[in-house]
Formats: sequence, structure tokens, C-alpha cells
Amino acid sequence: MFVSASSECFPDLPMRECMEKLVDLEFSNVDLTISETSKHLKPSLVANDPEAALEVCRDTQRLNISNFRILIDAKKEEHYRQFEAICKLAKAVKVSSLTVPSGEFGTPFNEEVEHLRELVAIAAVEGIVVSMHTHVGCLSQDADTIKVLCDNVKGLGVTLDPSHFTCREDSPANYEKILGYVRHVYLRDSTKNQMQVRVGQGEIEFGKVISQLESVNYNRALTIHMPPLPEVDQMAEMRKMRLLMESLL
Repeated sequence: MFVSASSECFPDLPMRECMEKLVDLEFSNVDLTISETSKHLKPSLVANDPEAALEVCRDTQRLNISNFRILIDAKKEEHYRQFEAICKLAKAVKVSSLTVPSGEFGTPFNEEVEHLRELVAIAAVEGIVVSMHTHVGCLSQDADTIKVLCDNVKGLGVTLDPSHFTCREDSPANYEKILGYVRHVYLRDSTKNQMQVRVGQGEIEFGKVISQLESVNYNRALTIHMPPLPEVDQMAEMRKMRLLMESLL
């Protein structure tokens, strides 16, 4: 396993400045979010100007891109066109892992299966793994549903986000049954009532999470996914989290 940092840790900075911050913090790997609201890279740009998108991905200040987190607003055929373009970009810059959202809670199960099958099939052409982000409010908030989705969509993986099993209106949920499907991980400290708190003030047992991943021979990225908190020194929080993760590996 190795430590990575999400570009969403510095969402308000231009791409180059974001990468420079991560280099200053001594990260070697970055997880890049591709979203229409991002200041870094948008799905529409990837689809409509692939050369420009390639230049963006090559200007990472020598950081290795560990994963693309993909948030596409477009629907139907345009959605798949943009996703296919992102897969081609991923192959060009040697990114083998993509994280996608699952449908919102209430999405018909069969509809979600067909959608995920289409994404996995498109990515497979380029030899890339697609993982579904575990997320409260989506079909992927429940471990049983996640397992059934993965069993019905051959090749689909899971991006484990323990915070979304901790910060819940009911009680914290168990995710052990989906550990074998994990292909990527997002980490931050959380409580039952707050999705993100300062490092060390939450309930996430990072050592336990790493032990669980080791039990299934997980050997990929542990991505620090911590957007800035109000009136908190983001550089200090990021440094603290990196050192914590590295001490546990």
C-alpha cells in the first residue's frame, strides 16, 4: 500500500498550485477528480479536447496519478462518450483505476446494473478497473447491496470510504463483507455526526482499516480525501494525516 492525496484537498487552487502544495507536503501520488465543477479537469474538456486534457495530466509536478475520481453530469449517450474519453486519457497517462459514483438511493436496481456494466465494459477495452464509491445516500451505502451489485457486474470493484459507514443517521455499519472487492480507498477522520473532523478527533480506526485491507492482500493507494475545513490550517492537517498513514504502513 502507498499514500496518495486527492486533488480535492485544495479544490479552490488552480491545477499547478494544487500540485505544488502536494509536493510541498511531500506526497508522491495524487488522486485527480474529473468533474464539471472542478478547477482542475472537466469531463467535457477530456471529451472535446483530449490533447488539452493530456497536457493537464502531464503537468502534475512529477506526482504520479493513482486514480481518477469521475463525476459526470451529462446523461445517456453523452455520459458514456465522456467516460470513454476519460478511459482513453487514463490509458495514455498510465492510470489503471477509476472511481465512479453509484446511483442515488431509490435508483431501480436493474437500471443501475446495466449502467455499471456499460462503464465496466468501456473501461475494459483500455484495461482499466472501475470501482464504485461507497457513499451515504446512494445504493452503495449498504454493504449487502454493494456485494449484490459487484456479483452482478463482473469486474466491478469498490472504492472503500470508511467515513460513509461511520457517519450515518442510524448506527455505524459494517463493511467487512465487501473487503474482497476493494480496489481503491478514501480516508479522512469522521464521527457519527460529522463526515469530516480534524485528524485525531474522529472515530475512524485507521490501523484497523489497514489491517483489514492487508487481510485481503490490498496493495494499492490509501488516498487522503480531506477538503478544507473552515478556520483549520489545511497544510498542517494534510501533513499530520500523511505522517499518520505512513507510520501505520
